[in-house]
Amino acid sequence: MAAAVGPLRVPGHLCRVLLFLSQFSVVSGGGSLNVQPSRPLSRARRDPGPTRTFPAASRAAESTDMPPYVMKCPSNGLCSRLPADCVECRTNFSCVYGKPVTFDCTVKPSVTCVDQDFRSQKNFILNMTCRFCWQLPETDYECSSSTSCMTVSCPRQRYAANCTVRDHVHCLGNRTFPKMLYCNWTGGYKWSTALALSITLGGFGADRFYLGQWREGLGKLFSFGGLGIWTLIDVLLIGVGYVGPADGSLYI
Repeated sequence: MAAAVGPLRVPGHLCRVLLFLSQFSVVSGGGSLNVQPSRPLSRARRDPGPTRTFPAASRAAESTDMPPYVMKCPSNGLCSRLPADCVECRTNFSCVYGKPVTFDCTVKPSVTCVDQDFRSQKNFILNMTCRFCWQLPETDYECSSSTSCMTVSCPRQRYAANCTVRDHVHCLGNRTFPKMLYCNWTGGYKWSTALALSITLGGFGADRFYLGQWREGLGKLFSFGGLGIWTLIDVLLIGVGYVGPADGSLYI
């Protein structure tokens, strides 16, 4: 008969020792006893450690170091068709204006192009016409517009504009230049509508009201078109285009 065993009483200091030892795991193997902390091991399993991001950072640095002109340069295209911002040419101003001329050019770094046989090349010969950029036709450059000048005036007004050559056009000198241009903008007024109003309702000033000239419109309204004389004059002036919108724009 086994004797009944009562509850085992453990001293207080021994409980603290057991609680401290419970924080470690005992691993036996090869006749040796290894005591390893259990909490750092569990934390190591949950946290795989920091992730290395050096390649991504290097790729981001490479993308930021890309020259801005590369966005305008098509890859693997003909070198002779590259925009002017993608090449560097050894030009000279001793050529004869309007005559064909050839220059030795080199593509800029980070730009790839091919020749007629689809072979990669860096140096090529560019054929162009000898002329400065400001001597190009108006279709080869773009200029800033102005809405503060009067298009309907005598003499016709001009304004100072800044013009930039289109990317695919090659020329000598600066590709951005100032130029005096005629005022050429419209506010949406139709010449046919103004003329029709002048013929039909000109005695009431409808044509002047339509063009934004409300003072003249009130004068025609209260004078019944200047007893018809003012109406006939306005029909002639609007018909030849001498009277235009009050904002100084052109008819459409």
